[in-house]
Amino acid sequence: MITYGWCRGIEDAELLKRLGYDYMECTVVSLQVENADAHREALSIYLESPLPVSAFSVFFPGDIKLIGPERDTERTRRYIHAAAEAMHRIGAKTVVLGSGRSRNVPEGWERARGEEEMLHTLEWIAGDFGGAGLTLAIEPLNKKECNFINSVDDAVAIAKQINHPAVRVLADFYHMEEENEALDTLTRNKDWLAHIHLADTGRLAPGTGSYPYAEFAARLKAAGYQGMISAECGVGDVEKELTESLAFMKRTFG
Repeated sequence: MITYGWCRGIEDAELLKRLGYDYMECTVVSLQVENADAHREALSIYLESPLPVSAFSVFFPGDIKLIGPERDTERTRRYIHAAAEAMHRIGAKTVVLGSGRSRNVPEGWERARGEEEMLHTLEWIAGDFGGAGLTLAIEPLNKKECNFINSVDDAVAIAKQINHPAVRVLADFYHMEEENEALDTLTRNKDWLAHIHLADTGRLAPGTGSYPYAEFAARLKAAGYQGMISAECGVGDVEKELTESLAFMKRTFG
């Protein structure tokens, strides 16, 4: 069954519940796992959320570098372990790895070496997530935001090298449009899709622009996708747009 959420701060949990959303998607960085006092305070708020926080995104803070000379193995491993433990307690199911600033390949850094470093990170995540009931969804980002993993095919190629059930792939309609990525990638890579992000023209609310939603939905249906779909975009009139977008998503994908 497809369920619908929105990427918002935990302070909007009551609003999203009232508007009829199934879950919300918050940021891993908001858990502040590297600051014990702040983390305890944040965790208590998440544990009391009136709406399930079933997904998380914005995995790493920008100053944790997964690739390149600033890579800090011990810090990264501690961060992953603490984040996995917290999200397991909260009851999350899917965690998105976009974090373009963290995974960008620095200028002059050998790309093959960068890929190897990324694979090591994914192996650590798989180890912690596998025991916590979490699934990682690698997010392809457009080239304006990151120079590594820019298509669903790219993400699947990386996930296949890990070959672990806790490592899968996200398809983000906005990034796909920015990269002119063919929508048949949804069906070709159907066995690897774990999560979906939506936006519309101008990276605004679904249903407000001219993205080819009918084709996107048809491809997703053909892929047999049954999971979470989160809107990740800017909004103007929050309550109005979240209400109208939920109705649009249900009409389109329901």
